[in-house]
Amino acid sequence: MTPLRNLPSVEQLLQTETTAHLIARFGRPLTLDALRQTLEDIRARFKSGTLAGLPSIDSILASAESTLTAWTAQTLHPVINATGVILHTNLGRAPLSDATIRAMDAVSRGYSNLEFDLESGKRGSRLIHAEALLQKLTGAESALVVNNCASAVLLTLSALANKKRVVIARSQLVEIGGGFRIPDVMRQSGAKLVEVGATNKVRLSDYQSALEEPAALVMRVHRSNFKIIGFTEEPDFKELVDAAHTAGVPVVDDLGSGALYDTAQYGFSHEPTVQESMQAGADVILFSGDKLLGAPQAGIIIGKKALLDKIKKHPLARAVRADKSCLAGVSATLMHYLKDEAEREIPILKMMSLTLKQVKGRAEAWRDELRQGMVVEGQSTVGGGSLPGESIPTYLLELKVKSADKFLRALRKNNPPIIARTENDNILLDPRTVLPEQEGALLVGLKNLLRG
Repeated sequence: MTPLRNLPSVEQLLQTETTAHLIARFGRPLTLDALRQTLEDIRARFKSGTLAGLPSIDSILASAESTLTAWTAQTLHPVINATGVILHTNLGRAPLSDATIRAMDAVSRGYSNLEFDLESGKRGSRLIHAEALLQKLTGAESALVVNNCASAVLLTLSALANKKRVVIARSQLVEIGGGFRIPDVMRQSGAKLVEVGATNKVRLSDYQSALEEPAALVMRVHRSNFKIIGFTEEPDFKELVDAAHTAGVPVVDDLGSGALYDTAQYGFSHEPTVQESMQAGADVILFSGDKLLGAPQAGIIIGKKALLDKIKKHPLARAVRADKSCLAGVSATLMHYLKDEAEREIPILKMMSLTLKQVKGRAEAWRDELRQGMVVEGQSTVGGGSLPGESIPTYLLELKVKSADKFLRALRKNNPPIIARTENDNILLDPRTVLPEQEGALLVGLKNLLRG
C-alpha cells in the first residue's frame, strides 16, 4: 500500500484548531486553496523521491500557513530613501506633504462631491477641481488634470492634431523612460511628425520653413532627462512662439518636470518654469505632478480656453482622467504654492533647500548615535527625469563594512527597507533624502545590522 494513502485529506485538516485559526485570518476559500496546494506539493515531492517520508499534520499546516502568508503579503512597501536622489523614480518620486496626504485620505474614506454640485444639488464636473488653483497660480485661461504627463501629451495631440502636421525639433524626440518615446506617443495620437533641424542644431528658419505648409501645432519638448552640450543651437522659445503665431499655429510646450520655483536658488541650474512658458506665449503647457511640483502622479494641462475645451471634450479624456484622490492631492499641493508656504511644506523643496550645515548636523548626529562611521562630503541629485547631470553638495555618513553587497541586501530586508548606495565598497547614507519621521527607524535598523 502506498504511503500516500496515509496523507490526511483536506476535510481532515479542516477539523483542526490550527486550520480554524487560519480561516479566521485568511478566509475559508483561500485557506482551502493553500491546503490543497500543500497536499499536491507533498504528493509531487514524494513521487519524485525528494521526500523520504510523509510530514506530520502540524508540518503540513505550517507549510499551508507559509503559503497563505506569501500569497497575502503586500508587495508595495514604504522605504527609507538614503540615496541622496530626491526624485527617485524607482522609489515613487515625490513624497507628499502632510496636508496633501490628509486631503487624499479625507476624500478616500467616504463619499465626496467629485461630480456633484453642492450649490444646485445636481450633477457636477470633476474637471473643475484644481482648475481654479492652476488658473490663479499660472494665469492660464483653463486647466485640466489627467493621470500622468505621457497621457497629457497623447490626449492633447489626439484632440488638436489628429491626422495633421506637428512641427518639432529632432533634438527633442526624446525617450521619457520605461521605453516610451515622444515620437511613438505622437504617432499613436494620429499626428504627423514634421522633424526640423539637426540633432544638435535647430534654427528659427527651420521652423519657419516647415510652417510654410499648413500645420496644426508647433511642439517643444523640454529635455528634462538629458543634456546636449557642445556644438549646439536652439532658438529662443519666445522667438519660436512668435514665429508660430505669425503663421497662425498654436504652440504646445511639454515642460515635463513642471517647476513653479526657480531651481537655481537651490544651487542647481535653472529649470524652465511653467510661468516662463506662459509669459513666452505658449498656448498649451503640459507638465508632471510628481516631479518638481511635489504632488501625486498626475499630468497637468493648462492654456488657452478654446484649445482646452477641445481637449476636455475628446473621448480619450475620460480614459486618462484623474481620480478623486489624485485631484484632492494635486489641489492640496497647489495650495501650498498659492499660500507661499511650498518651501516649508513640500518635502522635495525642503530637501533641496536644506543648508549644508543642516545636512552635516544630521549626519554627525547619526554617527554619534551609532558610534560608528565617518561624515564625508558628497553630492545629492534631483533625479526623476529632472535636472540631468545636476547635483548639489551634501554630507554623507560613510560606513565601512565587510561586504557592501551583503550589507545593502540586509538593509533592503530591514523593516522598513533602507535604500542606500556604495562607493569604494563603503556604504553611503545621505541625510538629505531621509524624511525626519523615518530617522528613528533608520537608526534602529542600522544599529541592529551593525551589531549583527
